[in-house]
Amino acid sequence: MLLFRGNDWHKGLSPEETQKVTDQWMAWFRRLTEQGKAIAGNPLEREGKIVSGKNRVVSDGPFAESKEAIAGYFLLDVASFDDAVAIARECPGLPHGVQVEVRPVAAECPLASQLQHEAHFANA
Repeated sequence: MLLFRGNDWHKGLSPEETQKVTDQWMAWFRRLTEQGKAIAGNPLEREGKIVSGKNRVVSDGPFAESKEAIAGYFLLDVASFDDAVAIARECPGLPHGVQVEVRPVAAECPLASQLQHEAHFANA
């Protein structure tokens, strides 16, 4: 999964420059989709809620600074982590301050897997 960080990448760009980068981004996603490498992707709205604690308190969020806030994602279907990193390096937003976090998607919760493994050996 590619997580795009930075909501304010377009600051300082003219409307024409912003449109050019946006068009490049859409063409990049379209190409990846046509190649079967991108299976989902969307920008995220700036607003959100944070649910936390034992009492499930709901508060406004996200609170990360604009440069750190997750602005969107691509879900990839590629052969290796290195393939995902290579795709991330093509991001049209990189020259404008966007950061791309590349994360593998686990097949299952790592903690659940660990607990199953421990239970298996406890019962053996």
